[in-house]
Amino acid sequence: MAHIIVFGNEKGGSGKSTTCMHTATALVRNGLNVGVLDLDLRQRTFTRYLENRVDYGARHGVTLPTPEVMGLPKVDRADLAEGENPFDKSLSMAVAGLEEKVDFIVIDCPGSHTRLSQVAHSLADTLVTPLNDSFVDFDLLARIDPDTGKIMGPSVYSEMVWHARQLRAKAGLKPIDWIVLRNRLGAQEMHNKRKMGQALEDLSKRIGFRVAPGFTERVIFRELFPRGMTLLDLKDIGIANLNLSNVAARQEVRDLIRSLNLPGVDVVI
Repeated sequence: MAHIIVFGNEKGGSGKSTTCMHTATALVRNGLNVGVLDLDLRQRTFTRYLENRVDYGARHGVTLPTPEVMGLPKVDRADLAEGENPFDKSLSMAVAGLEEKVDFIVIDCPGSHTRLSQVAHSLADTLVTPLNDSFVDFDLLARIDPDTGKIMGPSVYSEMVWHARQLRAKAGLKPIDWIVLRNRLGAQEMHNKRKMGQALEDLSKRIGFRVAPGFTERVIFRELFPRGMTLLDLKDIGIANLNLSNVAARQEVRDLIRSLNLPGVDVVI
């Protein structure tokens, strides 16, 4: 059975699709078979990223390690069992079409609550939630007292993850390994970083996730998207002399893959 990695966050702008793309291509570079699903049927950022990658390789004669993209199959409502949801059926068919031929399935969820996203979370062996290093985004996970900073309780997204965990437990599946990435970190604002770090560590003990470092805010991530490139591809496209910022960013990708602690993955990218 393929190991399913779901990238989920109900707020946009957290760098989720960028992180998703770097993870999927890093796994392919490690010699693994990877299939991907983009559940954001409207924006399709992950899909566009991969289309840009294929187009760039074709135009420049470059072979780039690329995961296999699977679209969601259309479901005839006449084929549904009584009470069966068409989105559930479509996602189940897509996963079944991939899992016997790949080692990992990487799923990018939309930045909003949808039925597809809800079901995908229940399928996750590893759940990755990129989070901007801001208390605006922290509110996605928990409500805090504005005067004391004390955590008052989980927010809607955390409750959805809890529900997904309950469904997996009832089905006899192993627990979700939930990782919250502190993404798009800025170079300054050290006081805010410390407060965010402490708040996440406190919350992680209460609702059961691991905290890991994500990507620092860098211009290069925005520049790579139109060509479908990742930081691991720079030498392949003729950029041999990396500046210090690019070298540091590549190390962040390695640290990310290592922090996911995926089965059978040695970080040699």
